[in-house]
Amino acid sequence: MSSAGARSDAGPIPIFCRREPRVLQISQSERDAVYKAIFARRDVRGEFLPDPIPDEVLQRILTAAHHAPSVGFMQPWDFILVRDPAVKRRIKDGFETAHREAAALFEGDRRERYRQLKLEGILESPVGICITCDRARTGPVVIGRTANPEMDLYSSVCAVQNLWLAARAENLGVGWVSIVHREVLHEALGIPAQIVPVAYLCVGYVSVFHDRPELESAGWLPRLDLRTLIHHDVWGSGV
Repeated sequence: MSSAGARSDAGPIPIFCRREPRVLQISQSERDAVYKAIFARRDVRGEFLPDPIPDEVLQRILTAAHHAPSVGFMQPWDFILVRDPAVKRRIKDGFETAHREAAALFEGDRRERYRQLKLEGILESPVGICITCDRARTGPVVIGRTANPEMDLYSSVCAVQNLWLAARAENLGVGWVSIVHREVLHEALGIPAQIVPVAYLCVGYVSVFHDRPELESAGWLPRLDLRTLIHHDVWGSGV
């Protein structure tokens, strides 16, 4: 088969991913587009539109996620696509429970401010995507995971980030629902006990992307000064 017709199990391979005997150079415009996606990415909660996501667009962002780096090339992720309103409702109910528990951990005015924040778009987004980690996928001994066994979980988080940036490049919004107990996802999505749910993502087109992260705009926390986070050679030797 010619390179023009090459395919993978995940669907058509984008032209820039096809293996050819040449050095792949990134042009300035391509570089700028990557940084634009990074700085324009937002955690979307309340701006989802009901418009369906075309299958080919969904396939592209899943292919991007599947090309994330993984320790030992174990590719521990799976992707559960959620469209059924009844399944979404169960996850939403789980969020509400965890949300109430979280509110009780804050005190005074901060508790009320927390309750007023919109922190998910489970029912509003047309598609939910649960990214999981199969920690036994390639056996008990994995290159690169021998000293730090949690590296497979970190690999799955890389898949989350790849999907998020690809979605932003497709003008799709993504919201990570972290305020939900794992057992809720296990039960609602039929996830086997040995599989770890890493992220439940709300995905869809949106009415607007905010200029700044919502928690920053709301004054919940400021963006830290990068200069205070850089160390040279040893901890505490920053600028």
